[in-house]
Formats: sequence, C-alpha cells, structure tokens
Amino acid sequence: MAQADRLAIVNGKRVRATAAQVNAGHTLVAAVKGMAHRMVDFTMIALGGSAATATSVDIIGTRGAVEVRLAVVAVAALTQSAAVKPNSTSVTLLADGASHTALDENTAITIGKQSGGSNLATATHIDCIISTASEKA
Repeated sequence: MAQADRLAIVNGKRVRATAAQVNAGHTLVAAVKGMAHRMVDFTMIALGGSAATATSVDIIGTRGAVEVRLAVVAVAALTQSAAVKPNSTSVTLLADGASHTALDENTAITIGKQSGGSNLATATHIDCIISTASEKA
C-alpha cells in the first residue's frame, strides 16, 4: 500500500514551551518504537509578548537520518496572542508537501529556534498545537 493510502488516526497535542525550552529544543511528540510520525497541521501562538531576536521558531523532524525543518515560522509572524497557521504569511513549509509526509521510524517531532543564530526572547512561551498521524513504519 502506498504511503498516501495508509489509514492513520490523527492525534492532537498542545505544548506550552518556555522561551528557554524553544532555544534548547523541546519535544512536541515523543518517539514511539515502530512508528513513524507525520505532521498534519499546527498552530503557534506567542505568549507574554511578541517573539523577538531569533530568526524563526521551527517544527523539526528527522527524515533519512537528517534533521528537517517541517515548518519555519519567522518571528515577525509571532506577535503576542496571534494564531499562526501553516498558510500564514512568514511561514515556510517544505516543497511538494514534504512537511506532511512520514518521518523516520522511532524519532520525535521537536520545536526549536533556527539553526545557529540568536535565542528567542521577549515572548515568555510559545504554544504549539500540533496534529500528527503515527503510522507503522
């Protein structure tokens, strides 16, 4: 059966990550033995102020044993209390729907700041409401 034809149950989870957790990298969806996660949708919301100093807040997965940025959300979009969705301005997804395809088996989905660069500041927390499907690998 082709990957696109697999039946999967979609799960939703809300994670409130502190700025320090985002800067260090924080697990949104834990790895599950024998399963491959696939991001279906997300919403990000800056709390306690607008996001600043970092370039972006990213949703990160692993594909082909390499870190991939499933969603790159520019801090300009993360104004306090604004709901940022995948189709919002200042959000970059992988080409050809690759942000929504299965990741490597036994790997987590995390949130973090852009690779290298300045730490996230001003916003005290980032809420990430993420919908995923977990499929047998």
